[in-house]
Order: sequence, then structure tokens, then C-alpha cells
Amino acid sequence: MAEYKEIRGTKIRNYTTNPDNPITGEVWYNDTDNVLKFQYPNTTTSGSWATGGSLNAPAGKALAAGAGTKTAGMAFGGDDDSGPSIVANTELYNGASWTEVNNLNTARRALAGSGLQTAALAFGGANPGSTNKGETEIWNGTNWTEVNDLNTARREISGAGTSTSSLAFAGYDTAVRAYTESWNGTNWTEVADLNQTRSAVGAAGASNASSLAFGGDTGEAFSPEKFTGTESWNGSNWTEVNDLNTARSALGGAGIITSALAFGGQSPASPPQTGKTEVWNGTNWTEDGDMSTARGSMASMGSSSLEALGAGGYTSGPVTAVTEAWTGAGAPVGAWATGGTLNTARRQGAGAGLQGAALAFGGVNPSATQAVTESYNGSNWTEVNDLNTARRDIAGAGATNTASLAMTGDGGTQLCETWNGTNWTEVNDTNTGRKYCAAGGTNTSALIFGGNTPPNNLVDTELWNGTNWTEVNNLNTGRHNMAGSGADNTACLCIGGEAGPKLGNTESWNGTNWTELNDLNTARSGLGGKGSSTASLVFGGSAPPGYLAITEEWNGVSWVELADLSTARLLTSGAAGYTSTTTAGLAFGGETEPGAVQSATEEWSGSTITTKTVSTD
Repeated sequence: MAEYKEIRGTKIRNYTTNPDNPITGEVWYNDTDNVLKFQYPNTTTSGSWATGGSLNAPAGKALAAGAGTKTAGMAFGGDDDSGPSIVANTELYNGASWTEVNNLNTARRALAGSGLQTAALAFGGANPGSTNKGETEIWNGTNWTEVNDLNTARREISGAGTSTSSLAFAGYDTAVRAYTESWNGTNWTEVADLNQTRSAVGAAGASNASSLAFGGDTGEAFSPEKFTGTESWNGSNWTEVNDLNTARSALGGAGIITSALAFGGQSPASPPQTGKTEVWNGTNWTEDGDMSTARGSMASMGSSSLEALGAGGYTSGPVTAVTEAWTGAGAPVGAWATGGTLNTARRQGAGAGLQGAALAFGGVNPSATQAVTESYNGSNWTEVNDLNTARRDIAGAGATNTASLAMTGDGGTQLCETWNGTNWTEVNDTNTGRKYCAAGGTNTSALIFGGNTPPNNLVDTELWNGTNWTEVNNLNTGRHNMAGSGADNTACLCIGGEAGPKLGNTESWNGTNWTELNDLNTARSGLGGKGSSTASLVFGGSAPPGYLAITEEWNGVSWVELADLSTARLLTSGAAGYTSTTTAGLAFGGETEPGAVQSATEEWSGSTITTKTVSTD
């Protein structure tokens, strides 16, 4: 039997108290309590969907096939609603955005897919005129190559497995079929039929010896009769197992026969599109969190009930290009909790520092411009010395509540003041006066960017070295009312804002240039946020039809939706000790509706860790 050291790479250590920074899963001996202890992250008890990058088809796409995983997926073929036009397009997903690559050889819709992003299979479907296709193509990570056809050409077909070991089942040619075919990497062989004849079936499975079929209908995807039936394939026969909770067809499927996910689809209800999600544990289906957008006939992919992707599809309105990513139960949790109340309610102020050592300054309440400055110790706000010049629409930067910077503000001022923990001192002005801009960095190494001098949205960026402001390269997108974050003037983010429409644009500053990165899931302006260029938190803001409570976290690649603020609000301020290892944020002030200025503070705690005693029971 392996010893603990062989498994973990270290011996069990003795501590008089618990270690300061234990590794998740590490076991240690507490000499004071005389027990073994370990820690684990608290996790969600249910799964959830979050919006990802949209397909490149601007008018949306449906009836495409998918393969791969949540962070390395692919979608191919389908019906591009710009025509509508049946397409051969192939797109790859990196966990945040889709990239077009080489096309299928045969354009088609209502086809099936299986395999991975680097080795996939496309089979069946129909092309213009509803001509059923038996063509099979294999993807090597770069190109599609035609290989041997299905024995029965059909559309609304389903499949699962790998590029060398797949199963194709159900579908429609001149009638609905129960046909099943097995792929061995070279040829398709007819094997035992499904017990229930159907088309537009949900699918999951690892190979041609292990697959799952669920849902479906009596004909084309919009047939009024929908099924709940689930069947499991063992390499020889289909066996009926426990049914879905919701009858539907044209649904998404992901996973394997012991851990699968069924999502979306067309139900008998009106409107027929559903966002219902069900988790399969190998025995039963359990309902979990719905998709944000109810849809059917999407491209679906994923390796288990814990991770999946649904892209495009038919909605109750237009065809969509939106992608949603599923994270199953067991993900780390985070939450907002009530903190100390500001002494002076306000909006359009600025913040700096850490969750336990923050500074709030400037703003307006409800119509009087403020110079008030308050310091936060992790529990309470205390009034300290005022800004020299009262102003609103101000930007702030700073690592703590003892060293901060207040810049620009209403009227398009160029004023800059620095805080030493006791007093504000006027220092050199910015080169460009502006308001509603954003900033990142510290009181000695800051960056200011964007903003507004009506009617113009600015792209101007300036760098602060502790003494002077220097104009540097511009933002790619001029805007105002955005959020900014960054550790210093060499690494910052510009997030969201508005330039007429609300924006989700994210740009990263590397000390020389701005680069466009993946957008927010929810475009908005007047949002709060702080952190670093690789780990930031944004919250609140506004977008039609109103004020938002939405919180999103930047992981260095993409934005992930987290738990909402307790109170939706606009023009709030923030502070953070937010890095890849510290997930603590602060939101304060703002307004909850026009004229309703707030003093409320909320504290964000990222995924928490629980320490437990090893039981000998």
C-alpha cells in the first residue's frame, strides 16, 4: 500500500496550531488538539450556466454539431440564419472565444458529431433541398477528410464516442428511425436498433461500446410528440433505463453513461424552447439549474455532468449565436456579505486599497459634490481629512488606505491629489482633463485611461511615475463610465463602459500597448471593480432594462459570472485585495435607483476553505 508521502510528496507534519497556508488536501497533525486535520474548499451544491463567447455567425446558427469539451470545443455545419444558409463552417472554442478554421467538405445541418477538438467525427445531416446525407468526415485538428459513409443517410441523427470509436443512432430519412451504427475508425456497421424509434435525440458516451440516448420525438425536430425515454448501450444492445423528468427533443447532451447532462431542447409546452437541465448519475436524472436562454437544436459538447457547452440554437425569438458554459455542482463558492456603512452616502466617488484597508473619497450626495474621505478597517468606516477639492466622477488608485491617488473629476478637471494616510496633497495635474475615466495601479505607479469630455469619449492614456504624468498609447475603444484595475502602471485592465451603447469590451495594458481581450458576459457601464490584470472582480452597473447586481471574475483569460450583489446598484466604488490567490473585494456607495444614493457596503469573499478533523469512526 502506498504511504502518504508517496501520494502527496511530503510527510505528515506536526504543528502547534494549523499551518498558515496549507495546500488543499494536505493532512497535518495538530499537537495542541492532538488530532489529524485537513482542509478542503467549500463548493456549490448545484450547477449553473454562464455566458461564454458567441459563435462567429452574426445572425446566429442552429442545427450544428459539436465535439470536444467546455474549454476545448468545436462546432461545425448547421443553418446560418443570415440566409438562411446551410453551412460547412467549423469553429474552435478555447474556453472564451470561437475561431473559424477549415470547413467541412460537405455543408449540412442536423448532423451529428463526436470526439475531441483535435480528433473529431462528423456524420449524417441534410443539405439544401433536405437531401439526407450519409457522408462521414474525420477531423485531424487542421482539416476534414471524407471517409466511409453511413449505411443509412439521415438527418436529425445523434452520436457519441471518439473519432475511432463512435455510435450513430436514431434520425429521420423518409421516416423516423431506430437504426444504430457502430464506427471502428474505418467503417460503419449496422448493429441492434434502439428500443424506441425516434429522432433529434440527446446523446452522451465514451465509445461505440458505451453510449446513452435520451429524449427525442416522432419525426422532425418540431414534432408535437416528445419523449422522456433513456436507453443505455453496452456494445451489443440498448437497455431502457430511468426516464428524463421533462419530455423533449433537439436537446443538448454531454458526458458519459455514468455522468451525463441533458439540457435545452424543444418541449410540448408553449413556447416549446426549454432551458431545463438534468444531471444523470448513472441511475437517475435530477433537475438542476436552467440555461439562461431557452433553446433547442444547439451544438453541444462536454466530458461529464460537471462541464458542458451549448452554442447557438433556436430560441423563442431569433436564432442565437450565444454560448453558455455549464459548471456542475462542486465548483468553489463565493458570496457577498454586509459590511460597515459609509458615514456619507454617495455615488460617483472613487475607491482604493484593500478589503480590510480601503479608502472612499469624493462623489455626490444627493446633489452636493463631496470632498469627504473615509477609511475602512475591515469593519467600520471612519471620516478622515477631506480632499482639497470636492469633486465627483473621480478616479482612484492605491494599494492601501494609507497611500492613494485621486485623479480628474467633474467639469473635466486635470487635478491630481495624493494621500499619505493623513492628508491629501495636490501634485502635478494630468495632461488631459476628463471625467468618468478609470485607473489602475498605486499612488507612485498609476495609469489613467478613457473618460469623457462631452461630447467626446476619450481613448487617451497617461502614466504616473510618482511625480509626473506622461501620455502613452491610446485605448482601442474610447469610452467612459468603465471599471479599471491593475497592480501598477505596467499591467492594467479597462473593463466595460459606454460609448453610446453599453460595452463589454476588456482591454489589457502591458506597459506599452492596449490589447483587446474577451468581453464581459454582461455589457454595462457604471460598474465597480478592482484587482490585478490577471485576477479582477467587477460588479453592479447598468444595462437595459435597469440596474444590475451581476458579479464577474476575470481569471486572466475570460470572465466568469459569480454570485450577485445583495443590492443592484450603479456608480458604485470598489476596493480589493484581489489576486490569483486572494479573493477579497469591497463594493460601497452608488445608487439603487435614480436619486437613491447609497451608503451600504458589501464584502466579497471568494471560495472559502474549511478545516476538518480526520475522523477515526
